Amino acid sequence: MRTSEAGSNVALTRQLGFTILELLVVVAIIALGTAGVAIAMRDTTDTILEREGQRLAAMLESARAQSRSTGVPVTWRRTETGFAFTGLYGSNQTGEWQADGLLVDPRATLSLGPEPLIGPQEVTMSLREQPGKSVRIVTDGLHPFSVESVAPAVSAQ
Repeated sequence: MRTSEAGSNVALTRQLGFTILELLVVVAIIALGTAGVAIAMRDTTDTILEREGQRLAAMLESARAQSRSTGVPVTWRRTETGFAFTGLYGSNQTGEWQADGLLVDPRATLSLGPEPLIGPQEVTMSLREQPGKSVRIVTDGLHPFSVESVAPAVSAQ
């Protein structure tokens, strides 16, 4: 049996390159990384609309809580570029939509308090790119504002 002892003239043969298992592991890691990036970058119009609805519902609930704690009536209304709260503590606040092409019912005005029970209220939002698809931000006056998807109307032919 040949060995590589000190002073021996026998050279050990060394394997060059990678094994198939090592290559498969590297390819699998690259595939998982690529899939993760693809999923993270995907932002469809459905998620954009849902995210804007969740954002508005959270702001409405925050303003409603502030109205109840201060005893000052707070209203929300749509503006040309976004929305405005009147009656909030300190000053009136305005904001803009984060999504481009967001359409909001121009007649939408919400009264957020200071009474613990407010009447049923809703705001409908849609995107210019998908006019048939929309979400509603609704409350029955007792429960918090929530986001509901509105299915596009199916026309009978």
